[in-house]
Amino acid sequence: MRLTEFWARMEQVLGAGYYASWAHDHVLSELGGRTVEQALRDGEETKAVWRAVVANLGLPPRYR
Repeated sequence: MRLTEFWARMEQVLGAGYYASWAHDHVLSELGGRTVEQALRDGEETKAVWRAVVANLGLPPRYR
């Protein structure tokens, strides 16, 4: 998954006014206690980070 697609999905799920803040502030246990931004900066693959977001938010299977 490309980074642009990842951020587009984040915006779609969380909304334009909230997704960036959520990615910056929300710590996910699925990412080893890191935020989305930290995980991406650490080199985690976008698909793995997206799967963590889906799991954390309890999104339906269609988002996987």
